[in-house]
Amino acid sequence: MILEHYTIHPANLPLDTGHMTLYIKYMMTEPPVSDFYISVDIETSGPNPAQYSLLTIGACTLNEPRSTFYVEVQPVNDKMTPESFAIHHLDLKHLSERGHPPAEAMTMFNDWIKSETPPDSQALFVAFNAPFDWMFVNDYFHRYTGHNPFGHTALDIKAYYMGLSGTDWAQTSMRNVGLLYLNSREITHHALRDAIDQAEIFEKMLAEARSNR
Repeated sequence: MILEHYTIHPANLPLDTGHMTLYIKYMMTEPPVSDFYISVDIETSGPNPAQYSLLTIGACTLNEPRSTFYVEVQPVNDKMTPESFAIHHLDLKHLSERGHPPAEAMTMFNDWIKSETPPDSQALFVAFNAPFDWMFVNDYFHRYTGHNPFGHTALDIKAYYMGLSGTDWAQTSMRNVGLLYLNSREITHHALRDAIDQAEIFEKMLAEARSNR
C-alpha cells in the first residue's frame, strides 16, 4: 500500500479547526529503516564554523569490534582562540602542512560512513554535546561536498542521559557522566580516543535503558 504525502487545507477542515493546517506524510512503501549509531568527536580552532576551522575528526561504530576513522584537516584561516588551544594543543602550522584539504577530508569521512552503514540503515550522528560537533560537521559536509550523509538529525548523549537519569542539565557534564560510565577515566581531547569513549558511554546507557523497560 502506498500512502502519498498530502496537505489538508484549512478550507477543507471543520469550522472549529479551520485555522489549522495538517501535514501528514506516510512512508509505508519501504520497510522501516534502522538506526546505525556512529560516535563522532571533533576538535576545532574556535566556537563556530563561520569564523574558525574544523581541525580533526574522530569517529567509530558502536559495537565491537569497532571500526574507526580519524582525519586531520587543514585550517581555513589562522584563527585560534586561546580556549580552544588550551583544550587540544593542536598546531595550525602542522595541520596546514600535514592535514588534508577540507573537501578531501570530508569526502574521506563520507566514504567511510557509507562503507560502514548497512544498506537497510541510516547513519545516526552521536556525540557528547552534539550541537557543537554537529554544527561544524554539518557545515563542512554541505560546504565542501554538498551533502551530509547523516541527514538532518543528531543524538546528544548529554540529553539522552538527562532523560535516562531524570537529572538536571547541570549534572550532565562529562565529569559526572564519566564518573558513572568510564570509571572516572579522563577524556583526552584526541578526537578518535574521545569518540571511542563516547561510544562506550552510550552503549552502557542504551543497555541501562533497555534493562529498565
